[in-house]
Amino acid sequence: MSTLVSPPGTADSARPKLISALVLSAFLAISFGVAALGGISTIGNVNGWYADAGKAFWTPPNVIFGPVWTVLYTLMSVSAWLVWRERHRTEVRPALTAYIVQLVLNALWTPFFFGLYPVIGASALWIALAIIVAIDVMVLVTMINFWPKRHLAAVLLIPYWAWVLYATTLNVALAVMNTR
Repeated sequence: MSTLVSPPGTADSARPKLISALVLSAFLAISFGVAALGGISTIGNVNGWYADAGKAFWTPPNVIFGPVWTVLYTLMSVSAWLVWRERHRTEVRPALTAYIVQLVLNALWTPFFFGLYPVIGASALWIALAIIVAIDVMVLVTMINFWPKRHLAAVLLIPYWAWVLYATTLNVALAVMNTR
């Protein structure tokens, strides 16, 4: 009995590559969806309350944030995609669950930090601080979970983790300096 196997280069051999490209596109779309949600919260407030708020001397200019987050969201997406590609060799669900949790927390931080400050004042900055500390922890948990699946995936998250730790210091400074 013979098995029907498609020769290389046929539609059947291209299907896994197409699926992989679609999954990478989905990871990118989800990450940039989170970025877009953050942008909605930020737009009216960066030049509003945030412009006049007391900030740490190590706060970068606002123009830095967009390019940095673009690179970080891209690295995060590629990282998650690399782990997803290992699904036939190892169980990746817990690792990707950690990734999703940190991404949800990431999506929550911006509306609390920027969007709620005009409504509830400095309390929003303290709530945002609790969220960003949870992000710090969850990014580390994600990296630890990614490492045995695909080392490169964990390494690609290092710049994100470093940036979030840095952002945590900015959040602390803002909360302390703007609490009345």
